[in-house]
Amino acid sequence: MRSSVIVFPGSNCDRDIAVALEKMQFKNQMVWHKETKLPKSDLIVLPGGFSYGDYLRSGAIAGKSLIIDEVIKEANAGCLILGICNGFQILTETGLLKGTLLRNKNLKFINKDVHVKVINNETKFSNKYKKNQILNINIAHNEGNYFTNSKHLDQLKKDNLIAFKYCNEDGKINESTNPNGSLESIAGIYNSKKNILGMMPHPERMVEEIVSNKDGINLFSSLLS
Repeated sequence: MRSSVIVFPGSNCDRDIAVALEKMQFKNQMVWHKETKLPKSDLIVLPGGFSYGDYLRSGAIAGKSLIIDEVIKEANAGCLILGICNGFQILTETGLLKGTLLRNKNLKFINKDVHVKVINNETKFSNKYKKNQILNINIAHNEGNYFTNSKHLDQLKKDNLIAFKYCNEDGKINESTNPNGSLESIAGIYNSKKNILGMMPHPERMVEEIVSNKDGINLFSSLLS
C-alpha cells in the first residue's frame, strides 16, 4: 500500500508517522508542502505538529499550501486521508471535515496518555478494532476542543461518523473523562463517505511496546486489510 506524508514548516510528527507506516510495510514517501503534484497514493497523511507556528489559527495557513489542492482532489476522488492532531485541524480548515478545533477548556496545552473508545469499527480505518474497545493513546495539543453545529452533530450520530470518544479505562464517558472540552467527548470523526478520518490522539506514537504500547497498530492494520 502506498502512502504519502505531507510535510509543512512546523510539522513535528511527520517522521513519527513515517516510521509507523514503514514498520507496517507501507511504501511511504514524504511530500513537501510546496509540491504541486502528489505521488500515486492509497493513503495521504496530514501529520501532527504546529504548522506555521499555529499563527492565525491552528492549520489555517497550512490549509492554503500548494499541495492542499491536490489533497482535496484526491480526497474527493475517494483516496484515504488521515489527519492527526494538527492534521485534523488542517482538514477542518480546508472544509474536508466539518466543524472546528477550539482552545482546550482549561486554556492550557495538554500532553498525556488518555483513554479513547472505538465508536465505529466498520470503516477502512478501524475494522481491526472491536466496537467499544478502549485504547490508551497519547494526546498533545492546545486546540483539541472539537465543536460543530447541532445539525452536523445530528448527522455525525445518525450516519455513525464519530470515530472515537474520550473515556476512562472502564469506557465511561462524562465531563471528567473529557480532557479538552470537546463536544460530546469526540476525539475523531469521519466525513460522510468515510474515506477521511480526523483525530486528535496520536496512533503513530502507540506502535512500539518498548516506547509506549501497541494500541495504535490496528489503525494501520485496518488500512492494510
